[in-house]
Amino acid sequence: MQSIEEIGNVGGKVGGKVVAGPCIRLHPSDNVYVARINVAIGDTVPGEPWSIRGQVPAGHKIAARAIRAGEPIVKYNTCIGFAATDIAPGSYVHSHNISFQEYERDYAYARDYVPVEPVPAAQQATFEGIVRADGRVGTRNYLAILSTVNCSATVVKKIAEWFTPERLAEYPNIDGVVAFSHSLGCGMEMTGEPMDLLRRTMAGYARHANVGGALVVGLGCERNQLKGLLDTQALTAGPLLRTFVMQETGGTRQTIAAGIAAVREMLPEVNRVSRSTVSASHLTVGLQCGGSDGFSSITANPALGAAVDLLARHGGTAILSETPEIYGVEHTLTRRARSRAVGEKLIERVRWWKDEYSVGRDVQINGAVSPGNQMGGLANIFEKSLGSSMKGGTGPLMAVYRYAEPVTEHGLVFMDTPGYDPVSATGQIAGGANLIAFTTGRGSMFGAKPVPSVKLATNSPMYRRLEEDMDINCGTILDGEKTIEQVGEEIFHLMLRTASGAPSKSELLGLGDHEFVPWHIGIMS
Repeated sequence: MQSIEEIGNVGGKVGGKVVAGPCIRLHPSDNVYVARINVAIGDTVPGEPWSIRGQVPAGHKIAARAIRAGEPIVKYNTCIGFAATDIAPGSYVHSHNISFQEYERDYAYARDYVPVEPVPAAQQATFEGIVRADGRVGTRNYLAILSTVNCSATVVKKIAEWFTPERLAEYPNIDGVVAFSHSLGCGMEMTGEPMDLLRRTMAGYARHANVGGALVVGLGCERNQLKGLLDTQALTAGPLLRTFVMQETGGTRQTIAAGIAAVREMLPEVNRVSRSTVSASHLTVGLQCGGSDGFSSITANPALGAAVDLLARHGGTAILSETPEIYGVEHTLTRRARSRAVGEKLIERVRWWKDEYSVGRDVQINGAVSPGNQMGGLANIFEKSLGSSMKGGTGPLMAVYRYAEPVTEHGLVFMDTPGYDPVSATGQIAGGANLIAFTTGRGSMFGAKPVPSVKLATNSPMYRRLEEDMDINCGTILDGEKTIEQVGEEIFHLMLRTASGAPSKSELLGLGDHEFVPWHIGIMS
């Protein structure tokens, strides 16, 4: 296998303004262009002696010069695969002529670590948050109803459905009563990581800063016993944490009635909150991307990264996740790790995915990305990861967490999750994220109660088509109207406004009731 040094990846900060034109060369060392718009046979690229040799959709790649078979395909000065055949200049470059091959990467643990330069306390950004009794700060105020097992899922949903906007009208400080049901809790391993993961996910929601009160409903005979959940997660039942077991309460109808009564008793206390000015250090943002395209690495992801760099300077926290979607560029994170131990913890998670969890499986960490990603211009997981990792900005990696573990470190951190957005965001929220920032090129529709989600579009045509769902158009970078840094500032200020209570587009549409999806990693029996 070739090494990363032989390929010539030096990384570097992404920034600046995209110059309008039919094609974009992202780094002088790249041997491909990215089509900014749809291009046709015979079209020319300024400064190049050749012309386009085929139809190339916007966001897809074009050979900038002759590329020999076996030679690295280089984008952003990073190897995204190898030429499967000789490729003539001006040719369309995609999965049909890019070979996905492993190659050595030098992790250079902590070599490039540079501490964040904090903004002086007097200049630190603020937002209007909900300060809980223990000092944690919420961005919303929900009452949560959780099921220990799929068998109590209908009951928790029926309880939540009773609390219509009309019935909550006299509680203006409550954002809603929401059910968090799932498909697990029985037919699974009783001990070990699968059960631990489910329980810490549920506990993370029950004690979340955006949850003012919670009700947990079990069936009674499930493997995820209610008492076991409370004991292992140090949860104590009380006035704002109620519990019911259906087999002890009298069955479906009586448990629904008892649950409604319990929630009604909690509502006045949950409503007794107000917002106050707090520093941005209390903001924890889960970073997500879905429906990525060839522009994700040019606009929305680096712009979100610029916002993350700002957030870190103001004392806040950003959670980069989706382990399969940093694979191939993980060395760019280990080099920025605060210590060798942090970098090695990240690589341990990557190797678990490659060597244990997904061996022989047709999943993206082993090469192929989704049909939507392919249509958007991404040839394989290396190219997708190149853009995905940019959401984390350019600052140091401060800590690595397992799925749904409580996040306590400030700055950029990493949480091990799948790339599937609902599962990934569920882990981030359980870990303490009180806002989700979600980039998309194809147009993902997403919400994630009990936290607000903001959607960042990578290109202007999609933004205009789906403006009802998108909060910011990062396509202005591609259009040459704004720089990455300018859009990054827009995103940062959007985060602060949203954290202060301004509704996001997904909240206005009512999204987020069905996106609680704990990661199932175990055996079903």
